[in-house]
Amino acid sequence: MNTSRVLSIREQDQVSRTVLARRLDTILPQAMREAEIDMWLIICQEDDYDPVFRTMVPLRTWAPILQMLVFYDRGAQAGIERINVSMTDLGDLYAKPWRGRHHTEQFPLLAQIIAERDPKRIGINIGSVEWAAGGLTHNLYQQLCAVLAPPLRERLVSAEPACTRWLETLCDIELQYYPNIVHLTHEIIAECYSPHSITPGVTTTDDLEWTFWQLGQDLGVEQSFIPFFNLTRAQAQQSLYPVEDRVIRPGDLIHCDVGNRYLRLCSDLQEWAYVRRPGEQDAPPGLKMLLKHVNHLQQNFMESFKTGLTGDELLANILRRARAEGIPTPKVYSHSLGYYLHEPGPLIGLPWEQERNPGRGDVRLVPNTAYTMELSIEDAVPEWDNQRVRLSCEEDVCYTENGCTVMDKRQTEFYLI
Repeated sequence: MNTSRVLSIREQDQVSRTVLARRLDTILPQAMREAEIDMWLIICQEDDYDPVFRTMVPLRTWAPILQMLVFYDRGAQAGIERINVSMTDLGDLYAKPWRGRHHTEQFPLLAQIIAERDPKRIGINIGSVEWAAGGLTHNLYQQLCAVLAPPLRERLVSAEPACTRWLETLCDIELQYYPNIVHLTHEIIAECYSPHSITPGVTTTDDLEWTFWQLGQDLGVEQSFIPFFNLTRAQAQQSLYPVEDRVIRPGDLIHCDVGNRYLRLCSDLQEWAYVRRPGEQDAPPGLKMLLKHVNHLQQNFMESFKTGLTGDELLANILRRARAEGIPTPKVYSHSLGYYLHEPGPLIGLPWEQERNPGRGDVRLVPNTAYTMELSIEDAVPEWDNQRVRLSCEEDVCYTENGCTVMDKRQTEFYLI
């Protein structure tokens, strides 16, 4: 397998520090000001980190016991003050006023820091829509309230809009290297869909799942989720070989749903291979037509992206155009992507809900964000006695001021085994 070079852990840490510094300088002020908070508190415990906290510290960070990050907006000229009230060493990214060792000193100091700055709106991570915006535990919330004077306590508000904006938005450096992360996953898929990995009649989809996982581990990247491989088989063949045996046989379609996490960002892809029967040079025309319909739907998807639309509005626009253009039985179930697999940001449909997704479907599209272009179509396949087959594909895209584009490539032909 001729793969892109994976950076050493030391190199990855250097990249993560550079990226984090850029994000704190550029995305953090935007996130806080759009959320209309002039202070943001992120408080969590060792081994129970707030999801946002994980993205605000370098890769090489040991964060023991009680963690407190304080962000205070001093105005457009002075910028965001960044304070670390813990034993954790975060280098020059944060001021570190506390040099103590006993965690009982931290909350009183935090209360002092807040009182001295007298913020008008204090954001805390108690969001109710986006899972990653609700990282403040009830216990730590009670401790925070106990040390704040009543007037300050009344200024506590949900920082959910800031969490969403911070997590979904990518800086310029991330937009540059994200395509390499997706390309690496494509290379591993290609190796799985090759004679090196598949012997028809012998290899199972279980084998491919372990193969994908092992190839990633050997390269030094982790999986963003457990890999999945499954089969789609003509019904005539299913009477002889039920798909439940998971053995890959001639005439089968193989589907994967896989992803990696590298340089802290996730990929998430679904692609297909066809196992040729004796004498076949290519997949049957009916199956190839399914993939053409998917590519058509993907084009509609990317052309529908416009800043300010909600996830539900995007969903409706994509499906309306697809149905008008004759794409058979389209479905769209896309989500934003980045530091987490199912990132905060606009949800564009669910497999079981193609109209309205209150909450996450109401989040609006902003530039410099990434998404899975996850969708499917279903139609009859003449060569399979008009059996209806749903073909689901997933490619990773980014959205900038220049529009929505595929990060690496999209599948236009089946891998052939």
